[in-house]
Amino acid sequence: MVEKLDAEARTALARDLPDWVMADDRDAITRTFRFADFNAAWGFMARVALLAEKQDHHPEWSNVWNRVEITLSTHDAGGLSVRDVMLARAIDALTG
Repeated sequence: MVEKLDAEARTALARDLPDWVMADDRDAITRTFRFADFNAAWGFMARVALLAEKQDHHPEWSNVWNRVEITLSTHDAGGLSVRDVMLARAIDALTG
């Protein structure tokens, strides 16, 4: 079973993943991405889907035209885990 992040790892989130914020209503991180248009947003989602499949860890997300909102939390752990941090880093690497 995957364990939740400890206090030290949580403190490092702001430094290591500065564009991600803690969700207001649960133990999760979230980020909004904006693109030039729907096509660019959908292409980004396709690339994230491939990363998620490779890591066997799938995001919660939504898409409205040029905006993609992603929330990461590990259901098996009951909150944030190292799996969320790893996927967030991989997603960030897609955007440069």
